[in-house]
Amino acid sequence: MANNNDKFVNQIADINADYTKWYTDVCLKSELCDYGPVKGTMVFRPYGYAVWERIQAEADKRFKAHGVLNSYFPMLIPQSFLMREAEHVEGFAPEVATVTHVGETELAEKLVLRPTSETIIGNMYSKWIGSYRDLPLKLNQWANVVRWEKTTRPFLRTSEFLWQEGHTAFASADEANADALEMLDVYKELANNVLALPVLCGRKSEREKFAGAVATYGMEAMMKDGKSLQAGTTHYLGDNFARAFDIKFLDKDGTHKYAYQASWGISTRLIGAIIMAHGDERGLCLPPPVAPFQAVVIPIGGAKNPEVAAKSAEIKNTLDRAGVRVTLDERDVSPGFKFNHWELRGVPLRIELGGRDLAAGVVTVCRRDGGDKFTLPIDELATRVVGLLDEITKSMFDKANAFAAAHIVPVSNMDEMRAALDGGNFCDAYWCGDEACEAKIKQELAATSRVFHADQAHAHEHKCACCGKPAKHRIYFARAY
Repeated sequence: MANNNDKFVNQIADINADYTKWYTDVCLKSELCDYGPVKGTMVFRPYGYAVWERIQAEADKRFKAHGVLNSYFPMLIPQSFLMREAEHVEGFAPEVATVTHVGETELAEKLVLRPTSETIIGNMYSKWIGSYRDLPLKLNQWANVVRWEKTTRPFLRTSEFLWQEGHTAFASADEANADALEMLDVYKELANNVLALPVLCGRKSEREKFAGAVATYGMEAMMKDGKSLQAGTTHYLGDNFARAFDIKFLDKDGTHKYAYQASWGISTRLIGAIIMAHGDERGLCLPPPVAPFQAVVIPIGGAKNPEVAAKSAEIKNTLDRAGVRVTLDERDVSPGFKFNHWELRGVPLRIELGGRDLAAGVVTVCRRDGGDKFTLPIDELATRVVGLLDEITKSMFDKANAFAAAHIVPVSNMDEMRAALDGGNFCDAYWCGDEACEAKIKQELAATSRVFHADQAHAHEHKCACCGKPAKHRIYFARAY
């Protein structure tokens, strides 16, 4: 039986009093991950990796629907490759981990551990692309990357993380830029409908763009502390990498031309987004599409009541057949301990069956997203649970969307911006476009530009929130992870 300390096992910090510790507690105590032996690294525990597998599966089928094929490229990249694109190497140099020796033998050329793969893929594309008939080329890889971060936090920023990176090549600039925008739409749909996550999408400023890109487009999600999390990016690379790696093709007109490229990626920081956008004082709250278990069946007094135990197993099997990811908790611990255990882990539905429930032909169901508790007939359970899971996903999105809408504040000067940021909000601001103003906002308010607003029609009628000069852009500023 459970001991007297059971109720303390899953205790987590107060989300309102210490958001940072709450986040770390949820990551560790819900068994999503643990710290690795090398500083800045993280171990995915099975429960956390199962969430990533669900995100992976949902994203992968969307990529394939866009004609993208999966591949894999080496993790070790010649250091000279990074040097070919000046802006690219400058952007990544501080984070690059380098291999210099094999045993006691010094390598003739230093190798870097993949921080991103534009360079090695560019090298291969120069071999594979020779004619307009080879285009478009759309490849993706699911891989790990290494970026030696100084300050780390599970899922959000670690020295090694998992992601996907799509790399596409086209005959024209318009096609490549269109691909970057199309994949941003794919990411947005994934965030909305799979992660129940509202996002702001748009182009990033020159200061915030990817090193080596012509244009970067971002997907920004608001966390419950009012900070932004960059949840995905796509990049129009122009012909920058094509020129650096000599990716040329013979066009229909008989002339050789450089290919135009795009790249795009999402990573395991999406798990951090789920935690911080949906979690609460009880821990995780997982959207049903990515929950390892969408329901847990808990027999009440099953050890003493064989009929309850047998019916609970039957319910579990029925839900299995209906396509619901379900687990049966038959552990010899108290019901309260089980409730706390599965609430912390964010399982969308808890299904309880006791002796009285069985006699009445019902189960007691509790929704993790809102805590609503109600009974359902056992013989209707499979159909009702499938419908409830869809309802929960929509409800979670609507709740997060309402929160985000309430925390985007129009500002017209630095004082208003400071007040909005200190209050846990995004700033909807106008900006002159001068990088000096962007830098000043970052220095004085610890906020950065996130993405340009979708509506730029009347930006010129306003003043810059920083310097007061005529504005050129409408843009979001926020403190960010």
